[in-house]
Amino acid sequence: MKVLMFGWEFPPHISGGLGTACYGLTKGLSQINDLDIIFVVPKAYGDEDQRKMKLIGANNTHIKQVQSHIQQFKSKHTYLEVDSRLIPYNDPEEYYSFREADVFGKDKLFKVNTEGKLEFSGTYGTNLIDEIYKYAYVASTISHDNEHDVIHAHDWLCYPAGIAAKEISGKPLVVHVHATDFDRSGGNVNPAVFEIEKMGMDAADRIIAVSNLTRQIVIDKCGQDPAKVETVYNAVEPVNATQKNSIKKGVREKVVTFLGRITMQKGPEYFVEAAHAVLQRTDNVRFVMAGSGDMLEKMVDRAAQLGITDRFHFTGFLRGDDVFKMFTMSDVYVMPSVSEPFGISPLEAMQSNVPVIISKQSGVSEILTHAIKVDYWDIDALADAIYGLINYNSLSATFKEKGKEEVDNLKWTNAARHVYQVYTQAINITYSSLKN
Repeated sequence: MKVLMFGWEFPPHISGGLGTACYGLTKGLSQINDLDIIFVVPKAYGDEDQRKMKLIGANNTHIKQVQSHIQQFKSKHTYLEVDSRLIPYNDPEEYYSFREADVFGKDKLFKVNTEGKLEFSGTYGTNLIDEIYKYAYVASTISHDNEHDVIHAHDWLCYPAGIAAKEISGKPLVVHVHATDFDRSGGNVNPAVFEIEKMGMDAADRIIAVSNLTRQIVIDKCGQDPAKVETVYNAVEPVNATQKNSIKKGVREKVVTFLGRITMQKGPEYFVEAAHAVLQRTDNVRFVMAGSGDMLEKMVDRAAQLGITDRFHFTGFLRGDDVFKMFTMSDVYVMPSVSEPFGISPLEAMQSNVPVIISKQSGVSEILTHAIKVDYWDIDALADAIYGLINYNSLSATFKEKGKEEVDNLKWTNAARHVYQVYTQAINITYSSLKN
């Protein structure tokens, strides 16, 4: 089986959970003997790990007969005008807003360079909508030039590319829902982004959701047939034990960490308020908010208002080894998300022997037993949980030991086998419809 997979980022050039999940799943799928993967990204840098698959950058793809095909492509696709400040799995310091634009306007995109290639930024910048549809256009060429049996598109950014590939090859399309705009916006959905999401789901032969929470949103909010939607939980990459043991904490106090985008979806305000409540009971603790986002300044101001800045630290956005180091120095990890489709970071924390507190409103809460679960809005319960873990060593030790055992059994190879079954179902559905 040959899989043509569309993603938006790939290690080491990642800025959040989407790239991490794509990498883990791709490595898991590579363990299946009769499966080959072509992974496509808008911009390839040349230093990506290609031992487990073939990686293609849309920026390195020669476009043939651009002028004769561009109008045909335009006629088949709706280009949506969006005015928004959404944040998908991007570096939160790079906010993007879609601007009203005719993608094929006189001074607009689809300009081929001297090498016959389209140029991509590979980021989530202000021209994101242009990049999405340039990517879809190049996907048509890639689909035509590369043999495949099934198409796999990760998240809404890649749905137009998946649809374009399907139109060329006629192969079944699987879309992977890592998040919806209902999660990112807190229910205040941007109608144009929702339209892209629904367009991809409607065109898909099968839909993968990262949790039952997300699956239900896909069914209830996006009008999808329940029989079409399959939940496949994420997993976590193994930790290098030698590297872990070499990192030491630089303070004597307990360290409680929030690590993620500082946006409404992640519930940072509940973390700040819980920190204040805990500090009324003990001063043997420091709180760290690692990340950046549109609520960062507000959180800094609130910490100052509460008079806790001497015990509350803001690190800015962390990535790669810095994330790992932060977990290693932490005594408690907190994820108070308002709406979290899955949430890989608690798994990474548990793997680093850090007890975790997560919101009940997260997909990962569906599969974790040895994590403390609270409603994101219940500041008192969150503060009590933090206080208990930093003051009662036996409680903390239990969650460390049992949590590590639990998360070590969450392997990407298991998720990959489940995804392989979805591929098979999608191929069989397409084959049966062709026969009939």
